[in-house]
Amino acid sequence: MGCSSCSSGADGLPKGCKNNGSCGTCGTGGKTTFDWLEGIALPAGTSIFDVVEVRFKNNRKGFFRRKSKDTYYVGDVVSLDLNPGIDVGVVSLTGELVRTQMSIKKVRDDHEVKKILQKSTKEEIEIWQRARQREDETRLKAREIIKRLKIHMKLTDVEFQGDEKKATFYYIAEERVDFRELVRELAATFNIRVDMRQIGARQEAARVGGIGSCGRELCCSTWLTDFRSVSTSSARYQQMALNPVKLAGQCGKLKCCLNFELDQYVEAVNDFPSPNTKIQVSKGKAVIFKMDIFKRVVYFLELGDKGGGPVPVPLDQAKQLIAKSDKGERIDSLSQFAIQDLPDEVSKTYSNVVGQDDLTRFDVTKRKKSKYAGKKKPGNRNNRKDHRRGSPKSTSSK
Repeated sequence: MGCSSCSSGADGLPKGCKNNGSCGTCGTGGKTTFDWLEGIALPAGTSIFDVVEVRFKNNRKGFFRRKSKDTYYVGDVVSLDLNPGIDVGVVSLTGELVRTQMSIKKVRDDHEVKKILQKSTKEEIEIWQRARQREDETRLKAREIIKRLKIHMKLTDVEFQGDEKKATFYYIAEERVDFRELVRELAATFNIRVDMRQIGARQEAARVGGIGSCGRELCCSTWLTDFRSVSTSSARYQQMALNPVKLAGQCGKLKCCLNFELDQYVEAVNDFPSPNTKIQVSKGKAVIFKMDIFKRVVYFLELGDKGGGPVPVPLDQAKQLIAKSDKGERIDSLSQFAIQDLPDEVSKTYSNVVGQDDLTRFDVTKRKKSKYAGKKKPGNRNNRKDHRRGSPKSTSSK
């Protein structure tokens, strides 16, 4: 089913909801759960689960109970009893997988689950579409009111209810905000019930969407629903440079993907020695410079060796050297335990894939203008005299 808010205009062309596929009113938006149980018959004596998943704007989802006699399919537009008010949404999942989704999101199957009234009528869908078209204008006017009242908050999005009688204003604020005067003015200006809801920077990025530094759509707007806290220790475990520009996402916070492989890094780092480990060598002490968990190599730096670089030592050999140093034995030099073929391996791994072209090969080189341009080039005195009177050689030839 296509997006119900992308109906055709007066000229016959589709108007479009301008949400880039994340409007939540179609059956194939982001964060859609694939129903792999569709078409599989239930065991004898088992009834269909009476709760369905309904999606709203920007992939906001909720669970609602259907009547025992009604049957709904993915893509059906339904009217929901929110008490007070009526909202409109699109069915995004049915069947036994809804029970699993409720368990994941920790939603109880009790009397608090609201009910589905019916499939939306044509009049209800028209009111819903008219409410959706008011959201952009309402957001702009609300921002002007916030600026005039000098309230320190950022309004990110506005979502109207299906009956056009209530709107939810999503905002971001660093401190506690007293918006009682704002609510009264918004309610009087737009003639609606106002619900102010504070969200975080990550939730804002999920609602707005965008492209990350990896070139793909943001994880929070496509599939990520569990926003866990990310700390700089995640970058330290992965031995990444603590550069805020590279580690921060579009929300201004640390990237969520720093936690994706953190468990594997922690498990691998536990097999390596402590970064504060020191080895007694003939020239003084050697400390750990860095560790490569993929190649299982430990780089040591001898403090007494001026001008010497890091010495790569295999992990197993490094553990033996540390154990000897703990017993009081002094190692002559770490160079004899260094990996000799490591530079060749690095050169084979990182190659020049664009050839030997220079980055400035397309720049036009300008010829240096001579200071004698447009003038006669000076010569010695005899040459000037010969030029005027003629040389003796040329006179004798005549």
